[in-house]
Amino acid sequence: MAGKPVLFCDIDGVISLWGFGENSRPPGVYAAVDGIPHFLSTRAAEHLLDLASAFELVWCSGWEEKADEHLPGLLGVPAGLPHLAFDHSRAEVSARAHWKLAAIEEHAGDRPLAWVDDAFNDACHAWAAERVAPTLLVGTEPAVGLADEHVAALRAFAVAGATPPR
Repeated sequence: MAGKPVLFCDIDGVISLWGFGENSRPPGVYAAVDGIPHFLSTRAAEHLLDLASAFELVWCSGWEEKADEHLPGLLGVPAGLPHLAFDHSRAEVSARAHWKLAAIEEHAGDRPLAWVDDAFNDACHAWAAERVAPTLLVGTEPAVGLADEHVAALRAFAVAGATPPR
């Protein structure tokens, strides 16, 4: 829907979690995706379902099309979400920026956006500060993923007309 800000959502470290102790494991399920074991946060999936009314959701992950192939059936997130494709090698792009920035910029254009990821670098923060359109970066911890406080910041961003909190 036009008018909604875009929410670019990474998967590893946001939905697919690691690094937690057995006594501090968040709600979730273990699953194999193309033979690779993942612990998928059901809480993060609930948060994304909640945020879908305020944002245009876009997968922003090296999983690319595999996100839509696996996550709707495993977590109940919406099917048919767009995903970014990354044309350049990570090493080539990371030498001067962040390997996701070009694809994000191309997809979002001049629209307001929020980006949830566990691996922002200085180039991400500089890029966000220089964008004319409102831009919110939401960093996660891989052992926790998308949490209540992140959702609160994202909702506030959307409600405020996609103006980042100061």
